[in-house]
Amino acid sequence: MNTTNTLIELSKAMPKTELHLHIEGTFEPEQMFAIAQRNNVELKYSTVEALKAAYQFTNLQDFLDLYYQGMSVLLHEVDFYDLTMAYLEKVHSENVVHVEIFFDPQGHLSRGVAFDVQIKGIHNALQDAEKKWGMTSKLIMSFLRHLSEESAFETLELAKPYLAWIDGVGLDSSEVGHPPEKFLRVFESSKSLGLKVTAHAGEEGPPDYVWQAIDQVGVERIDHGNRALEDDKLIQTIKQRNLTLTVCPLSNLKLCVVNDMKDHPIKQMLALGLHATVNSDDPAYFGGYMNDNYTSLIRNTNISKEELFQLAKNGITGSWMAEDTKAMHLKHLNTLFA
Repeated sequence: MNTTNTLIELSKAMPKTELHLHIEGTFEPEQMFAIAQRNNVELKYSTVEALKAAYQFTNLQDFLDLYYQGMSVLLHEVDFYDLTMAYLEKVHSENVVHVEIFFDPQGHLSRGVAFDVQIKGIHNALQDAEKKWGMTSKLIMSFLRHLSEESAFETLELAKPYLAWIDGVGLDSSEVGHPPEKFLRVFESSKSLGLKVTAHAGEEGPPDYVWQAIDQVGVERIDHGNRALEDDKLIQTIKQRNLTLTVCPLSNLKLCVVNDMKDHPIKQMLALGLHATVNSDDPAYFGGYMNDNYTSLIRNTNISKEELFQLAKNGITGSWMAEDTKAMHLKHLNTLFA
């Protein structure tokens, strides 16, 4: 067996964490169609094949248009449960031991789907995954950056009865033109409630957005962060503060953040001493789950066994899971690589 295949097998066997995953982005066409029929929601596409063809897009906005249309079929608690459980079953089969997932309440509230309907379905699936397989999880409520800070505050208010189920807040959707500083006050309020804070920055937006996320928002990690590599001082700041980057290789390729996986900067990030991790972002739309992302990196970027180990280790240490759980997974990882 050649080195590439050996590393791919190792990547499949190792315990993995997923720290950057939008639950609405795990909507496989077949499931979207099935839930649409169950709820008598009419999609623009008459067949699963036509819907699959629509999953071929070349930029963030085209993806977001389809993403929000997919959301339209989610109406009841069972829909959110089924969507979440389908994702958890999939990643459990790939040796993912811990997930930290985003959900976008504003995208559902705007359609008249109550906050409690959304969160109960997602939370119950996460609880069932822990009971079934010991898979641990954290739930991150994302604010949509193309909407106002006022809308984010309204969402935070709705979340207050469920804070025991929510671990952090994030910031996603169309990045350019919507800098992190637009949401400073709602992030401060979130922190005062004991929530952790992260933000998408430096995917399409400039290095300045990453600076804002760090200096003004005070994020505990950075989602994407690719464009931070354009600024040497920013690289040093990310290192000094030991901030984790939740990198999404296949997403970067699909949205043309990189033009070829061979050019993906993850090796460069590791060489610079940055705490990069591998994640799938919106796997149903972007061509793959965790194992697919690792396989693509191994096939195209020539990452070494040491780099593979470091990426998996970073995923564990950069997570928000309990320290004793981290220690258990690190022990398993070390044994596997030894």
